[in-house]
Amino acid sequence: MTSRTSTTSTLRTDLLRIDGTADPAAGVLPILHGLSPSTADGAGVDEEMRRNLAYGAPPSLLPYTRQGDYDRNRTERELPSVVLENEQLTATFLPSLGGRLWSLVHRPSGRELLHRNPVLQPANLALRDAWLAGGVEWNLGMTGHWPLTCEPLHAVRLTAPDGTPVLRMYAFERLRRVVLRLDAWLPAGSPVLLVHVELHNPAPHTTPVYWWSNIAVPQDAGTRVIGPADHAFHCDYVNDLTRVGFPHLDGGDRSYPGRVARAADYFLDLPDGERRWIAALDADGTGLVQASTDRLRGRKLFCWGTSTGGRHWQEWLSGPDAAYLEIQAGLARTQLEHLPMPGGATWSWTEAYGLLGVDPLAVHGSWDQAREAAGAALARLLPPAALDAAHRQAAAFGEPVEQLAEGSGWAALEIEAGDLPSSPLLPFGTPGPEQEPWRRLLTTGTLPVSDPPAAPVTGAHWRTRLEQGAEDWHALYHLGLLRLADGETDPAREAFKRSLGEQRTPWALRALAFLTADRREAADLMSEAHHLRTDLRELTIETLDALLAADRARQALAVIESLLGATRAHGRIRLAEATAAHALGDDDRVRRLLAEGIRVDNMREGEVSLDTLWLAVHPDLPVPAHYDFRMSDS
Repeated sequence: MTSRTSTTSTLRTDLLRIDGTADPAAGVLPILHGLSPSTADGAGVDEEMRRNLAYGAPPSLLPYTRQGDYDRNRTERELPSVVLENEQLTATFLPSLGGRLWSLVHRPSGRELLHRNPVLQPANLALRDAWLAGGVEWNLGMTGHWPLTCEPLHAVRLTAPDGTPVLRMYAFERLRRVVLRLDAWLPAGSPVLLVHVELHNPAPHTTPVYWWSNIAVPQDAGTRVIGPADHAFHCDYVNDLTRVGFPHLDGGDRSYPGRVARAADYFLDLPDGERRWIAALDADGTGLVQASTDRLRGRKLFCWGTSTGGRHWQEWLSGPDAAYLEIQAGLARTQLEHLPMPGGATWSWTEAYGLLGVDPLAVHGSWDQAREAAGAALARLLPPAALDAAHRQAAAFGEPVEQLAEGSGWAALEIEAGDLPSSPLLPFGTPGPEQEPWRRLLTTGTLPVSDPPAAPVTGAHWRTRLEQGAEDWHALYHLGLLRLADGETDPAREAFKRSLGEQRTPWALRALAFLTADRREAADLMSEAHHLRTDLRELTIETLDALLAADRARQALAVIESLLGATRAHGRIRLAEATAAHALGDDDRVRRLLAEGIRVDNMREGEVSLDTLWLAVHPDLPVPAHYDFRMSDS
């Protein structure tokens, strides 16, 4: 790519060609479980952090369904992208995948500053399952990779007062019911990409809010992560959150993540008054820097570790020879916290991303030398006053001039329902087919019956409408979901039982099983649900989980042996078969299944089912690399 002699700033649409799987498909089963409040008794955790850790965990992940239907069969794909470019940088965004910043190239050197994943491969790391490694992911809502990470955002073009083109992406996050607006622009001659983020709570009441910008960058043994802190809150998959000295811990320098054996999080404890930034610099002292205005308080280093499991995870997500780490920036000090956002409030900040060059002797000298030199280089690259001016400039960005991509119709539905104000700055379009049943409720007072059920909604106004007139099984089922989303388990159970009184459906049976503490009773309910929809694989997998949890391995095997073709061969089904066989003492069958191969395409982060099964039947043999997903060596 050649650089231009004149000063320019452009925005264009393009196609990204990549080796990838098909987009992960959303299931029909809503996610009924929520998140558990976080706790921390480790040293250095203060009262403010304890309060934020205990606050805001949602009782369910409604209204979302799981996105677990994907595989690892890749072909060449073309993805719509939006590209911002000036003389210094080329930034490529993917509106159809959560608005992710996929690539940031420093044009004079041709260097990619991010971990630009060579493949498009979902894996089970997000709240809804499907997640992609690489680039910069925007995370809004609740602790974890956000529900829209593999969903399309609305995208429009607008023009700044000085003529610079601006990419605006926006969405309505339906669980927290918060509006996200994200404006990205590259002023002519700017050495940094600017991203202005605005969150708005349209409700009259306080809502818990979470935000982290997750930035993937290349990693090797010489990469050092630097930030303006000498303490961090450390946690891994073994130990509790604890405030520790940083970077030196347990005899090692944790600022070199390519030399750390175990996967871990290090949340840098930036002192008040320090500029908010973090950088990942290579052996030559160059690499990506991220800085922000003050509201984005937290900074984090995450590394996969150099163990077999850590290396396997990186290959699982990005293919061979694609090691990466993440530097992150968030509203709170740690990623385990939610913050209370008052009703009607708008929070905003501006982030900057660019190439930082620092004397390598200083970068790889003492910690004090490294952070002072990097901080001084950042001040030359982007003085604090310049970032503050960009933040003020973004407040004057006006209405869009061109639609570039369309997101979902849920915000448009909420506008029609009168629960979300419309704005010419954020044209949410019109509701689509998925929203049509709820539009019918608005216009006729009756939710039409459908099987499978209509996609779930949440919100007090929807609940009020159903409380007043739910009579058939379908409306009663949705009433139960709305009550469950409000954390009211007994009223939810009553609605699901009334729904079953009208008609026995797998949907209400499954929901009632979720609310049943007795594992045998839950297994009975799930077995009945499966009998009604033997063709629904996600329900079959949940039924097998319920049977195994109730110590009904023989019944689980009977279900498996009744399955045909691709369903029987699915990785989760084969894992359940091996687990059931082991429970019944048939370890020869387990060994045969493992030898033939069990590939679980949606292996969860932190899941140890495959390596545990291997060691149970091969106690004297090491876990093969392709079965080793362990995040720690303990």
